[in-house]
Amino acid sequence: MFSSTPFPVAWHASCTLFGSLIDRSQPHPPFEPMPSPTTILKSSLAATITAMALSMSPAHAKPFVLEEATVDSIHAAYRDGSLTATELVKQYLERIDAYDQKGPALRAFITVNPQALAEAARLDAEFKAKHGHVGPLHGIPIVLKDNYNTKDMPTSGGNLAMKNSRPPADAFTVDRMRRAGAIILGKTNLQEFARGGVSNSSLGGQVLNPYDLTRTPGGSSGGTAVALATNMAVLGTGSDTGQSIRSPASAASLVGIRATRGLVSRAGVIPNSLTQDEVGPLARTVKDAALLFDVMAGYDPHDPITALGVGKRPASYVAALKGATLKGARIGVLNNVYGKEDRHADVNRVMNQVMRTMEGQGATIVRFDLPDVDKLAANVSTDRWEARTVFDQYFADLGPNQPVTSFRQLVDTRSATPDVQKTMEAEIAIDDGMNNATYRERTANREKLRILLASKMADLHLDAILYPLQRVLPALAGGVDQPERNGALSHGTGFPAVTFPGGFSTPTATAPIGVPVGAELLGLDYSEPKLLSYAYAFEQAAHVRKMPVSTPPLH
Repeated sequence: MFSSTPFPVAWHASCTLFGSLIDRSQPHPPFEPMPSPTTILKSSLAATITAMALSMSPAHAKPFVLEEATVDSIHAAYRDGSLTATELVKQYLERIDAYDQKGPALRAFITVNPQALAEAARLDAEFKAKHGHVGPLHGIPIVLKDNYNTKDMPTSGGNLAMKNSRPPADAFTVDRMRRAGAIILGKTNLQEFARGGVSNSSLGGQVLNPYDLTRTPGGSSGGTAVALATNMAVLGTGSDTGQSIRSPASAASLVGIRATRGLVSRAGVIPNSLTQDEVGPLARTVKDAALLFDVMAGYDPHDPITALGVGKRPASYVAALKGATLKGARIGVLNNVYGKEDRHADVNRVMNQVMRTMEGQGATIVRFDLPDVDKLAANVSTDRWEARTVFDQYFADLGPNQPVTSFRQLVDTRSATPDVQKTMEAEIAIDDGMNNATYRERTANREKLRILLASKMADLHLDAILYPLQRVLPALAGGVDQPERNGALSHGTGFPAVTFPGGFSTPTATAPIGVPVGAELLGLDYSEPKLLSYAYAFEQAAHVRKMPVSTPPLH
């Protein structure tokens, strides 16, 4: 199946021809400027460029280590002359070649950018010409979930019928990344059209979890998560209608952010829902996730909901990261969303250790019950009733001369995997969904859940609520969905959530170091700085993340 995708052609171009420059003169819609360079540079040591650093001799530089590299470590290597963007991209391309279709055959990528090396060479020249004065993501290879529009590569949504669909412009967030100096390394595999939680698509096949090759990496942003977990890129993006950034973050020992509704533009991303869709970063560390979040967040007139975020975000999310922020914090533990059966034992053991670590850092753990929360959370999803409207708008914005030009045409191609095809047929059968009685009831339930959680946090004086994103380990490959997820607490309210590595399950024959278990912190609107600071404090105290053994260093 995969051999018919754009991947082999793109890979050949990357490795042998280094790609050809593609015209990027297409104008992009106006957007709110990113934080000023001064603000971003002050917030990250990675972007602090000095004459002293530039004068260091490579002979005295620390050897650069690709595995688990961060934005900081890469920028330090650029400054001391021990690494160039071209060399870095070559190393990541080597790992993609070794592990994506060969070896464990993880199937994380749909397309590798044929001009990635040319872009790296351009950025190396810019670095030299400007004496190191570069953007906050200068020379950082990023992977995009293949539902983010890119004008120089197809945007397929993982679907065979759309494998040659080429948008006229970058998504708003992609344009911001490029302007910040990022290198788009490629487009990643996903649950087809982000409709489900196991990361399987008709174009890319089933993505495999590198920690246990018999399991999925969650979904729907599983390709991005696997690329980052296995060190095939530095940063990545996902989209989250239900829990599709956070489920793969949990399953791959990563950090994922679902933002407050209105902080990040969704324009130019293949949609599922007007109400629930969010886009955001995935990374191996909290700081790297915050760095990308700084770039992605901002007002976009093409997604009017972002007007709600104007004036609500700080100058920099990175600046909120401080090691002792858990001291004095009151962290709620919602008992209802923890499982009580044998299948929940691994996740519960990890979460109990997360609580103990937080207590050791000075936090107070407050256990409580909300008897109505499960019933409400099961009846807040609105995407099925909104899908037809938002998908038709996406095709209208895409313009003519595309392989697919309407939702009806897409459904009629019957090109999707059977479970996604069934979902889309149910969606298109709903006429005038947003005037449907069930839709109105679910919209009301969203507000009820929002008030229920906010009032309990106020009653107990809570700073955040802690729970496992998934009550059980990632589903086995071949299943149609990931069961027992808690993501509705965020997607059903619009409240922000940060998922971060909590620990690992007990090792088994197929999972030699265990399977990752992700913890999640939920807060009220615009509490991302607080949530990120708590996750960062835990990360610095616990050092949970481990590399998968299925993709060892190549050198």
